[in-house]
Amino acid sequence: MKLTFLGATHEVTGSCTLLTAGSMKVLIDCGMEQGKDIFVNQELPVNPADIDMVLLTHAHIDHSGNLPLLAKRGFSGTIYATEATAALCNIMLQDSAHIQEFEAEWRNRKAERSGRPRYEPIYTMDDALAAVKLFRPCPYDRKVQVAENIVIRFTDIGHLLGSSSIEVWVTENGETRKLVFSGDIGNYDQPIIRDPSRIDDADYVLIESTYGNRYHGERPDYIKELSRMIQETLDRGGNVVVPCFAVGRTQEMLFFIRQIKAEGLVKGHDGFKVYVDSPLANEATGIFMQTDRSYFDEETRALIDKGINPINFPGLCVSVSSDESKMINDDPEPKVILSASGMCEAGRIRHHLKHNLWRADSLVLFVGYQAEGTLGRTIFDGAKQVKLFGEEIQVNAQIEFLDGISGHADKEGLLDWITAFKEKPRMVFVNHGEDAVCTDFMECLSEEYGFRASAPFSGSIYDLLADDWELQTEGIPVPEKENAPKTPSQAKVNATYRSLNEAVERLQQLVANGSGRPNKDMIKLTRAISELCDKWE
Repeated sequence: MKLTFLGATHEVTGSCTLLTAGSMKVLIDCGMEQGKDIFVNQELPVNPADIDMVLLTHAHIDHSGNLPLLAKRGFSGTIYATEATAALCNIMLQDSAHIQEFEAEWRNRKAERSGRPRYEPIYTMDDALAAVKLFRPCPYDRKVQVAENIVIRFTDIGHLLGSSSIEVWVTENGETRKLVFSGDIGNYDQPIIRDPSRIDDADYVLIESTYGNRYHGERPDYIKELSRMIQETLDRGGNVVVPCFAVGRTQEMLFFIRQIKAEGLVKGHDGFKVYVDSPLANEATGIFMQTDRSYFDEETRALIDKGINPINFPGLCVSVSSDESKMINDDPEPKVILSASGMCEAGRIRHHLKHNLWRADSLVLFVGYQAEGTLGRTIFDGAKQVKLFGEEIQVNAQIEFLDGISGHADKEGLLDWITAFKEKPRMVFVNHGEDAVCTDFMECLSEEYGFRASAPFSGSIYDLLADDWELQTEGIPVPEKENAPKTPSQAKVNATYRSLNEAVERLQQLVANGSGRPNKDMIKLTRAISELCDKWE
């Protein structure tokens, strides 16, 4: 009976842990890495076809995003998750596959012209659909026998609709151990969803540490602060641009804005428009409203009982097509724009940043965690200019962060959850945090609270019956020169490639707008492009 730590070790994304018990092989999460890669992660040490099941804590891509790749490589077992997580993964994994296919299509157009080998997408829509078919939805708070020697139970962890911690009872050679995987522990008093539930006992606990050395501070009055920011920005004639995670954060922002509009808290801009410019966010919003009301907190259930849609209101505009998305920036009327991705790494938000970052009258409002190495983190950290679609954009807009509106518990919340166990577990494993944060939180648990705690690196193996390490690895930093090119198996976005892609998009836009230019200019441009291609081919 062993745990092998694979992903989200001294890093925030790419969650993946392997549990073996007798002949059973179980993955807990199978996430995609996002942002800058800090440490080398060990590849899955077993054949995906030999994995019996996956236990999924929640739908976010850094926990679920490699499930289609797992299916592509032969996995055909069962994926256990809550009902809401299964519904969200149905749209999120297909969306991820669409991105992989789009990137491959673009690369292969170049490959055909240059005679290079074709680029295979990390996974395809067929792979995503194959993974979706493997889901078995489970209710909260009910034990489920998933194998002769394994029983599981999902408990609401308050991070996202359907998110859970997972209790796992495993038996081998007549001995049983209880493991608890925290998943991402939610912040308290979030809108729409319930607060994290506590668990009484465990032999071993794997706990996240995203905010393991930070506090959110005094809870702000979200409605008051957001009303102020919208009021000031619209008064200036600017736009409020909110990079939003399509699932979870977008719906929370709609919840707040509905209340702001209902109470008339923004003056002089009656009926101001709010655009949700993300097809995925729009689909996710539909799932939120179709979900069993028992998933929601008391305030949300009370609104539903009164016949009030908690995330819908006059002035809400849904953008689906790319043409509809472009029209948002053609409209001079001040507005609020909610768009994905939440860390500004891809998607339509990058177009809205291009059109608004240079404007001193606009506001870019961050409402979620920005991982190291992402465009969102760069802007949030005070960059004076950034490159978007091959163009240097000055950062003149007001940059704000709505303090406390995080889907993750802070250090106090993490400690509140782990200290709720009636007896200390035999060992607490700390993961899902930046390197220094992960270490700091582990030392806090050990030195201040008396837990036996460890923060393993990728490839480390713990023997649960012997209660000791079989293998402890050291973190192997990814060399800086290797940190730009990412292998397909790491499911990374190549920053250099992305810049090249943006330059090509800019060139395509230039050509598309070329009608009516003097012929001599078009001849000169054609010659320059041909010479550039000849040089690099």
